Amino acid sequence: MEKGKLTYISLLFIHIGIGVLVYLIPFLSKIYSFLILGAGLYYVVQRKNRNNEVLYVAAYLVGSEVFLRMTGGNPFHELTKYSVILFMILGMVYSGISKGSTPFWIYLLFLLPAVYVATETLNFETDMRKAIMFNLSGPLCLGFAAIYCHRRRITLEELNNVLFALALPILCILTYVFLFNPSIKDVVVDTQSNHETSGGFGPNQVATILGLGVFIFFSRIVLLSKSRSVLILNLAICTFMTFRGIVTFSRGGMMTAALMILLLMGLLFIFMKQRGKLRIIQMLVLGLVLLSGVWVYSSSQTSGLIERRYANEGVHGNKKESQLSGREDLMESELKMFFENPVFGIGVGKNREFREEQTGIQAASHNEITRMLAEHGSFGLVGFIILLIVPFVLYLDNRMHIYMLSFYVFWLLTLNHAAMRTAAPAFIYALTLLKVYALEKPVVHREQALGEGV
Repeated sequence: MEKGKLTYISLLFIHIGIGVLVYLIPFLSKIYSFLILGAGLYYVVQRKNRNNEVLYVAAYLVGSEVFLRMTGGNPFHELTKYSVILFMILGMVYSGISKGSTPFWIYLLFLLPAVYVATETLNFETDMRKAIMFNLSGPLCLGFAAIYCHRRRITLEELNNVLFALALPILCILTYVFLFNPSIKDVVVDTQSNHETSGGFGPNQVATILGLGVFIFFSRIVLLSKSRSVLILNLAICTFMTFRGIVTFSRGGMMTAALMILLLMGLLFIFMKQRGKLRIIQMLVLGLVLLSGVWVYSSSQTSGLIERRYANEGVHGNKKESQLSGREDLMESELKMFFENPVFGIGVGKNREFREEQTGIQAASHNEITRMLAEHGSFGLVGFIILLIVPFVLYLDNRMHIYMLSFYVFWLLTLNHAAMRTAAPAFIYALTLLKVYALEKPVVHREQALGEGV
């Protein structure tokens, strides 16, 4: 992907082609899923993770997760999270870990007490294994990915390539949703999140991953589009992704992408020289012009309903009582569970049962923070504080990590509107912990590599 324009463009069109083929022949999604895992395993084992190959494979897995779910490619729902855990462990075996990763081992250990509590509190008829792993797979994925990435040396070019690996399967999603629903006008009838415009899948998850794709391709427009053809292609992809992300009518993913872009541009503006500052201003103006155009087109395609959605209004312009589509009630009930069970919590997977018993609401948590507090109690609180603090401690001597703040915001905001339904927030959080260098990684002696990771 780094060897030239032709390879970059060909990879983009290959993944557009995959999206077309899977739409036409849905069974190919299952083959695609097995190929990713098989080829990824061969790639890492054959190269013995000499150049952090597990990061490229994990990134590709994360980017493909929603696509495989929406097309029935994964044999079971949480396969991607378990696969990322597997590759992170494999990377540790080949390349060691940092001595300073102790906080994340503590974080993982603090997940265990609530598992024991769950064995005592979950209803008898509940599938205990399924209930526990549905809620723990995300935190476990984050913990193992964080341990692997903690202060692991990587160049900025390599990090950009990891992001490109993540972005490629998102192109499959973009292609698929266009084919699944080419006419927005025909299916938008209200201001609710729309499954039809989201490829028949959960709008929240689709908007989240498309928003991440928008950020990645916009960053490539600013930093890595060295020829006019590549610039035009990146602009087109970013524009189409923005449009399809907006018309899912799920606001969180696109608002998160916008904030990520603003943080990246602000950071670049601060540290660049005068000529670079001018380019940042030009890119911001270009981005605003494109966004305005996409917004006007989206409004026309939805008969103005998208404007009412973002204004938190109903189809007739009436103001909705809930600002967060009813998520406030879920958060309130989880905070109540925490205050009533502040030490050990109510047990992993119990919050859904508890909420139904107490309030009659049948819904899984959409907020990972309040879920951790409710189910893990004080152990969850300490674990979350660890996650909040460590990236900023590392950032003090890691200023070349220009994406750190954007990644951090993606993780934090996604936890608040989509919990850890997908592996994306866990993996992106782990990337905040990488030690990034501008050009080449410094030479590290063998005995240092065993303790610190290379």
